[in-house]
Amino acid sequence: MLERITLRHISVVILSLKVAMAIGLIWGVWQHTAGKFSFPFDIYFLGYVLAGFVAQVIDGALGMAYGVSCTTLLLNLGISPKLATASVHTAEVFTTGASGLSHLFQGNVDKKLFLRLILPGVIGSVVGAYLISEVFDGKVIKPYIAAYLLFLGVLILIKSFRTRKQTEKVRFVSLLGITGGFLDAVGGGGWGPIVTSNIINQGNDPRETVGTVNTAEFFVTFFSTGVFLFFVGVENWQVVVGLIVGGLLAAPFGAWLVKKISAKSLMFIVGLIIILTQSYTLINWWLK
Repeated sequence: MLERITLRHISVVILSLKVAMAIGLIWGVWQHTAGKFSFPFDIYFLGYVLAGFVAQVIDGALGMAYGVSCTTLLLNLGISPKLATASVHTAEVFTTGASGLSHLFQGNVDKKLFLRLILPGVIGSVVGAYLISEVFDGKVIKPYIAAYLLFLGVLILIKSFRTRKQTEKVRFVSLLGITGGFLDAVGGGGWGPIVTSNIINQGNDPRETVGTVNTAEFFVTFFSTGVFLFFVGVENWQVVVGLIVGGLLAAPFGAWLVKKISAKSLMFIVGLIIILTQSYTLINWWLK
């Protein structure tokens, strides 16, 4: 039955779920504002758009770092950490959907790998979203994840200078999916760094890995955000709209860019981005 699923079917499902989430978000905003709200198109809104654009270009081209990039930019714009994280998670549903559709159009998706990733990823993200909403603080385990990813980033960077052998079959896909989905929901990011970096490290084609993981991320984000919205509700919708607009504008560019970068260069950039972002996370944790 899974063999009958085509990339076109995946595109239709993504579009349908995006429409459903958009309707739910509009309804949530309507209730939150009691039907009375104004939309300020000011310099702050343009800043949110720019943050969403830059973060999505990075994520669309490298398969990771949307959360950390976007959150960092929002914090510099004066948004509190709690509100920044909530806004990024909500906006990510729309930006990952647009990115996934762009990668499907560009032919960057491995259907078999995609189908192996989505169910474990969704399960992990739903469990993680529930736990972080109702049970514990995911910041406790964040430095340990960052240390592991930093090591993996160094490994990928070293491997980018060697002759790469194409892997026949990616191993531990279910484990990577459920772990990446869980940590993404709990720690506010981690799907791309965990899944993309490990699959590339096994020798899989970087272009297809980035495109496939980005497309699968939509489903992971969709279900985890549904849990967040159920328990937390809709807040900071002005920030969310700005991030969505910027992300939608950037998504096609990121998918096109990954097709133009050579495999070795992409592997080098992925390793470097992991090292920089996780070093930043560890430094912040140490200073606190």
